[in-house]
Amino acid sequence: MTVTAPSVDQPDRLRTRPWPTRGSRLLRLVPAAVSALCGVLLYVSFPPRTLWWLALPAFAGFGWVLRGRRWKASLGLGYLFGLGFLLPLLVWTGVEVGPGPWLALVVVEAVFVALVGLGVAAVSKLPAWPVWAAAVWMAGEAVRARVPFHGFPWGKIAFGQADGVFLPLAAVGGTPVLGFAVVLCGFGLYEAVRVAVEGRRTRGVRTGTAAAALLSVVVPVGGALAARPLVSDKAEDGTVTVAVIQGNVPRSGLEFNAQRRAVLDYHARETKKLAADVEAGKTARPDFVLWPENSSDIDPFANPDASLVIDDAAKAIGVPISVGGVVERNGRLLNEQILWDPAKGPTQTYDKRQIQPFGEYLPLRSLLGAINDNWTTMVRQDFSRGTRPGVFDIGGTGVGLATCYEAAFDWAVRDTVTHGAQMISVPSNNATFDRSEMTYQQLAMSRVRAVEHSRTVTVPVTSGVSAIIMPNGKITQRTGMFVPDYLVQKIPLRSSETPATRLGILPEIALVLVAAGGLGWAIGAGVRVRRATGA
Repeated sequence: MTVTAPSVDQPDRLRTRPWPTRGSRLLRLVPAAVSALCGVLLYVSFPPRTLWWLALPAFAGFGWVLRGRRWKASLGLGYLFGLGFLLPLLVWTGVEVGPGPWLALVVVEAVFVALVGLGVAAVSKLPAWPVWAAAVWMAGEAVRARVPFHGFPWGKIAFGQADGVFLPLAAVGGTPVLGFAVVLCGFGLYEAVRVAVEGRRTRGVRTGTAAAALLSVVVPVGGALAARPLVSDKAEDGTVTVAVIQGNVPRSGLEFNAQRRAVLDYHARETKKLAADVEAGKTARPDFVLWPENSSDIDPFANPDASLVIDDAAKAIGVPISVGGVVERNGRLLNEQILWDPAKGPTQTYDKRQIQPFGEYLPLRSLLGAINDNWTTMVRQDFSRGTRPGVFDIGGTGVGLATCYEAAFDWAVRDTVTHGAQMISVPSNNATFDRSEMTYQQLAMSRVRAVEHSRTVTVPVTSGVSAIIMPNGKITQRTGMFVPDYLVQKIPLRSSETPATRLGILPEIALVLVAAGGLGWAIGAGVRVRRATGA
């Protein structure tokens, strides 16, 4: 086939169309570059940095590139935003296992962001579109927190706001309301600028449009300020003195599991050091002690030597210890918290319910084994799921337990409070992820949970960062990484429930319905336009 330039005999619309120049082709790449860079900007707003406010320009830029786009372009731009955000955010998932699982996770998770981009573009021409667009984003988070493999809510917008002005909204409606406010404000900033520029150019703008843009910014900020009285660290049920033990590990990485006895000994040794300091009057005697997840990967019910080490530590400190163990019971492998009394031994247990895919169990085991045998040997036996909420009664104090990965899931933390938790503990093991940002991201989740449910949250970790967090989300004590240490503090106990605790999943359902309504409206309007134009 021969391609020629339009001749003088061709229609004027062809003869006068300019050939694309190199500059115009490069100009078309600007939205793609902006979308990816806005994703990176959103990542930078997350811990360990305290630049929470960068989420607002990130969503403002995302709104700019998506507004009015066709479906193919919006999918691509959404995917680029997702890659820019998730690639650096989740790099810790490949610290010890290589880039393959990290890249695979990001490629899949970014698909959800691409679909959100499609939805945002669809509602972007509706009146008050920032509201519909923010609801669409939250609907995307709701889906991502549930599928595939029971979901992966890491990267919820709320988890980047532990230092932000919007944090009190967590007490109003949990992570959905907090995240919605941030995204709405970001989209609202772009809309306010767009309306202002358009008004200056045309010397006029609809009052309703301007008011909607302004309210999209003012309402989230005003709501956050109005919610501040919900945040309190006042004791309602007295106080207890709690100790958090960080025993450390011989070395970071996956190989720490091969040194299970050393890890157990380290935590027992640090507990005995605490006991000596208590006897010497250097620190207060705790009412109970919290060890991290995997502090005893040797099953103390099957191995008398492990049982003896824990029992000696409990007798030395003279108070109950919550021990993170790996146990096998009736053929089931369980990630279990065990309450070990110095006089009675093990008395209560909690089995982790939200277990980690590809870490504690292997989905699609036969398929992955056919691709690479090494992947199946990393998780030789799948863990089983617990069935009951984790609340220990320790001397009359209700201690809620959300083990490590569970802290990312709204329901796994909330139902400890609804079942009587007056404080929450998040025992974790981050040794596998070395000195990556993972521990700081997870710590931020615990800070959000503290405000969401108005509870003190303790975070005992094998190798760092362990911390004690007040109900207002402030960290009062923390350890370094990969050092043995202990924290002792008197903390307030609380039993009242925040609106977020009482409402449960209802705010998330409401936002999903708003998103569905906006998408339905946008699709209906598009159909009517096509019918009217005969397209």
